Amino acid sequence: MGLARVKEYGIKTVVFIIAAVLVAISMNNFFIPNNIFSGGFNGVAQLISLFFDSVFGLHVEVGAIIMATNIPLAIAGWIYAGREFTILSFLNNFAASFMQIILPKTTLVTHEPILAGLFGGLLLGISIGLTFKVGFSTGGMDIVAMIVQKTTGKSIGSINMFINVFIVVVAGAFIGWQNAMYTIIGIYATSAAVDAIHTRHQKLTAFIVTTHPDEVIQGLQAALVRGITVMPSRGAFTQEPNTTLMMVLSRYELTEMQNLVKSIDRDSFINIVSTVEVSNNFWNEDLQSQIKRERVAAKAQITDALNISEEADKIGVDNQEKK
Repeated sequence: MGLARVKEYGIKTVVFIIAAVLVAISMNNFFIPNNIFSGGFNGVAQLISLFFDSVFGLHVEVGAIIMATNIPLAIAGWIYAGREFTILSFLNNFAASFMQIILPKTTLVTHEPILAGLFGGLLLGISIGLTFKVGFSTGGMDIVAMIVQKTTGKSIGSINMFINVFIVVVAGAFIGWQNAMYTIIGIYATSAAVDAIHTRHQKLTAFIVTTHPDEVIQGLQAALVRGITVMPSRGAFTQEPNTTLMMVLSRYELTEMQNLVKSIDRDSFINIVSTVEVSNNFWNEDLQSQIKRERVAAKAQITDALNISEEADKIGVDNQEKK
């Protein structure tokens, strides 16, 4: 194993531990003891725990519910979203959930629910942003998003927004609308933290400066269904010629693109900028899915044609030998 690979796994291990601890602290010391709800699957788990407690008088740990709901997600992610991403995301979620179960739930802020929502959301957002940065996630909706992105090319921004609105409405109905407002503060703080560390923009523009453009283009076009603009360029300091590739992609394709480019050209320079709007010639989700299906069908047709050709050649050789 090379030094670069050891460094990569070392960084992932450190981020894994930090993210799990931050999630547990945000839930146990800010959200849960102050009756403030997180966004995504964590918030849904809090609602389920509240339901069992208020209806059946049965206390169910939020961490246990999160752990249980992520098992089927991990199975689906293993099949559709990529094994390394899914394994690390599930294990990180499992570690965070286990810490939530064993650690005490005591608030770190007294009579300050606004601070609880703000800092709980910031810690959760930091954990999500850090895991995204190194190629996995904290589980839950992020695994769902990766599955949908990989299989259909579509984003789940509207689904995620619906879940968060549902959490806020139910929290307001059962706990109080003041707590629902604190929940909104927490969700906003989470989004802001993720945006600062990684990105939550649906579209990004990547500028890739490389001296191996043909290999990089071939690798990108094989892995990602995105258009690439090729621009001849030159280094100002070295005066050496190179090529700048420009492509617009989604945030869930970012890590895959970076890893793929660096695996082909380790000395490449990648600049990522936020894309506010794309007016023309951007392959939307439906077209992307169609192109993926056409690629699979074309590969199948080529394979069948080659097999038929090989069989015909074999028959011809056999006939020649008989003669």
